[in-house]
Amino acid sequence: MTASFGTLGFVGGGQMAEAMVRGILAAGLVTKEKIMVAEPNIDRCEYLQGQYGVGCTQHAESLCRASDVLVVAVKPQQSERVFNLYRSFITPKHLLISIMAGVPLKVLAGYFTEPVRLIRVMPNTPALVLAGASAFSPNQQATREDRVIADALFSAVGTCFEVPENLLDAVTGLSGSGPGYVFTFIEALIDGGVLAGLPRPIAEQLALQTVYGSAKLALETGEPPAVLKGKVTSPGGTTITGLQVLEAGAFRGVVMGAVEAATRRSRELGA
Repeated sequence: MTASFGTLGFVGGGQMAEAMVRGILAAGLVTKEKIMVAEPNIDRCEYLQGQYGVGCTQHAESLCRASDVLVVAVKPQQSERVFNLYRSFITPKHLLISIMAGVPLKVLAGYFTEPVRLIRVMPNTPALVLAGASAFSPNQQATREDRVIADALFSAVGTCFEVPENLLDAVTGLSGSGPGYVFTFIEALIDGGVLAGLPRPIAEQLALQTVYGSAKLALETGEPPAVLKGKVTSPGGTTITGLQVLEAGAFRGVVMGAVEAATRRSRELGA
């Protein structure tokens, strides 16, 4: 089924909204004339207009009148204020897509007196370079076409999956928070290289390329990480010696615990 977008409106013009605009235009999903952003910061508005040629407004009513799909891209703590501002202008024609972390569908639905078509999405920051990992969950009012639209929008900035809403906290713990774990690992690799005698600029480039190349290799070959690890781990070699140290420090258990803890925290915030 092909997505039919109509006009896209973004509530908030921050980095994630900009990433989506860039990806959507690059993918040719809609033209710039069919995108409008509501952003209270005039300088930010002018930047988005100049950089991407999209429309910009400071008025909720203008955005709702011009848009069929509304992407709510504001901080979770702003949700009540934003929906108080927008709800009187939302009609049955609108599909609302929220990328506010930790705000459940039932909370979003509670801002309205009538049923609204809602989709909740958990993206991550690599969407800023069109390499994001996102998952989404629709409410009962959302149609099949609505789900196709959400999938197309977030596939334009990376990869996207539909999951039941009760799994979105796990998505948050893994891919939503995951970049933080990966950046910490990269930082540790760099420091390890410096400890071993490498100049820091060289250690930084080697670490970044190693992580990038390893992920690219896994994605493009489709081979399980365990198989790829085996291919670089020779008997009595350097890699198995390093892995022994990681295992002694409970490396895998610590990472698994981090995902579990972040998932638990996401559930707490949603409650």
